[in-house]
Amino acid sequence: MSAHAILRWTGTGLDAAMQGEADDGDILVADSWLVTDGTALAIALHRDRFLATASGLARDAEAFWDAAIAAIPRTGEWFPRVELRRAGGRVEAFLRVRPAPERRLSTTLLTHEGEEPRELPRIKGPSLEVLEALRSRARDRGADDIVLVDPLGHVAETASSALAWWRSDILCLPAQELDRVDSVTARALLALATATGTQLSWETTTPEELDGLEVWTLNALHGARIVTEWVDGPATAEKPGRLGAWRARLETLRRPLPEMTVAPA
Repeated sequence: MSAHAILRWTGTGLDAAMQGEADDGDILVADSWLVTDGTALAIALHRDRFLATASGLARDAEAFWDAAIAAIPRTGEWFPRVELRRAGGRVEAFLRVRPAPERRLSTTLLTHEGEEPRELPRIKGPSLEVLEALRSRARDRGADDIVLVDPLGHVAETASSALAWWRSDILCLPAQELDRVDSVTARALLALATATGTQLSWETTTPEELDGLEVWTLNALHGARIVTEWVDGPATAEKPGRLGAWRARLETLRRPLPEMTVAPA
């Protein structure tokens, strides 16, 4: 399979999409994850998150998912994305088979100022384009990503990642009532924390209240990354060795992609 392949679900299989076809209409739901030599982290949780929305939009969403998993190469590093789009009154499903971008251990942040940019904050997909536009503006100001806050200024997530921070040895995440995507990487980290007896806390916290703390971003591509700078925001810290230890624990959760038997188109 060539790099950057875009495949369209026909109802019985996947065929190459026509030029520009996968860019028409609105994204209704999407999901992506890192595949390394046929392994992925918590792929069942990605499946559940995608189908929780997609199954109400397309009756054959589960069959599409199975075909997409079967089509992903089992060698090399990939960052595939599945998505449903609505165009011309129709809902269509696409798989983008993309080489994995370069991954990094650190990131820099900027707090979003202005109105709520997310259309459906708890669903991954509908706001992808507007959030990428916000990230582009953040890069113009020297940051990699932008932090989204609720009307009271409490941090919820970034445009591309979940957030976590450490108060001494307590792992903290945004309060569960705050609108944000249910991050698979955050759920995996929480499972590890529970298994290791790490104390957890869910908080309503402003950026200023994170001053002096170790802050992480969490997503499917990069895993856990440390925040080294928060532009016009709090000063962040780092406990040597902690990020590396938890990244290694997350890697132990990687498993081979399931082998799917899909009927030919």
